[in-house]
Amino acid sequence: MTNQAATEFIHKTVLLNEAVDALAITGERTNGVYIDGTFGRGGHSRLILQQLGPNGRLIAFDKDTQAIASASEIKDPRFHIVHDSFATMSEALQELGVKHVDGILMDLGISSPQVDDATRGFSFRADGPLDMRMDTTRGISAAEWLASEDEEKIREVIKNYGEERFAFQIAKAIVARRQTDTITGTRQLAELVAHAVKTREKGKDPATRTFQAIRIFVNKELEDLEVGLDAAFSALAPFGRMSVISFHSLEDRIVKQFFASKVKVEQPDRRLPIRYLDLPQPQMRLLNRIKPSDTEVSENPRSRSAILRVAERLPEGNA
Repeated sequence: MTNQAATEFIHKTVLLNEAVDALAITGERTNGVYIDGTFGRGGHSRLILQQLGPNGRLIAFDKDTQAIASASEIKDPRFHIVHDSFATMSEALQELGVKHVDGILMDLGISSPQVDDATRGFSFRADGPLDMRMDTTRGISAAEWLASEDEEKIREVIKNYGEERFAFQIAKAIVARRQTDTITGTRQLAELVAHAVKTREKGKDPATRTFQAIRIFVNKELEDLEVGLDAAFSALAPFGRMSVISFHSLEDRIVKQFFASKVKVEQPDRRLPIRYLDLPQPQMRLLNRIKPSDTEVSENPRSRSAILRVAERLPEGNA
């Protein structure tokens, strides 16, 4: 940590060079239009800007007000920041008069500053208000949701988004506790979960899955991802590339299945008289699947679960 204000937190961009290199910003493509779907603290955006030509353009998105403040420090006329989820990509591009883009990078999940800042409520390692919203100007906090939601829905969220096998016991404990005490702090929730979870995974806090689940639900992360992937594909020009980094199995499964749906095509009955040119063609081709190197993981342990998937849009009628 430097001598900067205590409210500033260090963020190490995961798979920085690999994700940007996958966009292939070379030759004529240096003057293309690119999207950074999750600005964060701007690691990927700044590297993309370094590789863009004078007529290139970068449009970034982020829900976090602190990320938007960081983005405002970039005084490059080729750069534009949108304070919203990448799920609004189609509408934003239409407003900006952009029909097609040459590359899209999406770095999913939460950033280190969000985790390390106890006032955001993402982590149970330090006590703080149970908020968890990426955009603190919209929606309801985790504490507000837990105070009003019914037990069955809480159980469903913790089970489906946290893959927690003790979801029933945790939901029951939450509802019982709120009868006598409002759950407003991260440590308060973490201790409650610890008492409800009967066995612990080695090396993992018992509250990890519950916190992940509530965060994903409150921020609509998986819903936004599904909408965002569709919007990204629609915006891509032929031979445009998508570079997507995920950090947990739920995200990666959605990305993997989305790419697979664009790569695989249903073949018609061979007995039907269909011309070769009329056969369905794949819309994308997979280019790579990359995980952080041992060196990156040792320097930034939070990168250990990251998976980068890269795919390229194919032109219509490709052979």
